[in-house]
Amino acid sequence: MYRTLRLCSSGGGFEAIPDPPRRLDLRRVRAALERNGLRVVDARVMLIAGSDPEVTISQNGRLLFKTSDPKTADRAFARLLPVIEGASDGGP
Repeated sequence: MYRTLRLCSSGGGFEAIPDPPRRLDLRRVRAALERNGLRVVDARVMLIAGSDPEVTISQNGRLLFKTSDPKTADRAFARLLPVIEGASDGGP
């Protein structure tokens, strides 16, 4: 599960931190994102998903939504979470 979204320390976006800590299988997450029609840049230790807004997904499960609008970040988080959870649980 994830903590609620919060403004990141730089103020340039909103982040979600996994609680308890977890490690994501980025290959599985990437495949799940692509199956859902998202463009993904794989930078080995993180993924950059071309969603609206763009989101960075790190190996440690941290999600960074690149928007200053909390409602936009919240909607994007709600859309993305089932995809990530499905990939993490071994789902489709």
